[in-house]
Amino acid sequence: MNAQDVAAYLQSNPQFFEDHAELLATVQLTSPHSHRAVSLQERQMEILREKNKGLELRLADLMRHGHDNDRTQQRMHAWQLRLLAEPDSHALPYAVQDGLQQVFDVPAVALKLWSVAEQFAHMEVVQGASDDLRLFAEGLRAPYCGANAGFEAASLLELEEVASIAMVALRPPVRTAGEVPGAAFGLLVLGSADARRFHEGMGTAYLTQIGEVAGAALNRLRD
Repeated sequence: MNAQDVAAYLQSNPQFFEDHAELLATVQLTSPHSHRAVSLQERQMEILREKNKGLELRLADLMRHGHDNDRTQQRMHAWQLRLLAEPDSHALPYAVQDGLQQVFDVPAVALKLWSVAEQFAHMEVVQGASDDLRLFAEGLRAPYCGANAGFEAASLLELEEVASIAMVALRPPVRTAGEVPGAAFGLLVLGSADARRFHEGMGTAYLTQIGEVAGAALNRLRD
């Protein structure tokens, strides 16, 4: 019999060790931890402890992610309340920009708007939106996260070196299900000198929500 035959026999005859209980005490195995001979029961206990330790580490990791998500949700809520409570439309773009940087601890945040109402055309965030930048934002159907590949938007950030960047197009809010999103009227840019801060594999669910909230809040500048 080979090892597979033995394993198959024991699996199909679970009463074997009940009929031969003395083997449990006499079978000796080498522990991978202490490198000493241990009984079959001791080795089984070691395996169970290792499995439990792996489950504990996985549970701790899940709890950590859960706490991180709760903290992010709380920060999102605080930022949204700040936007809702801002009565001055002229101050709203800076509430969006500064609020993100403070609440989410982002190294650098920039905002550029266009196609706004005449009374807001003098604002700094409306100045200097090039045709290329507008075209780029219009083509950005989902948030971009990754390395800074010489994007024009990176020059908007007050940061000496932009190694990684996240960009979200701002559009008018969708009011009914199935409605096609309107044309982009702004671009939200987040940057970091840390190349790992915004990477290609990171989730963009929160960035999408941030873009939707910012777009809905700033849409009043277009009316």
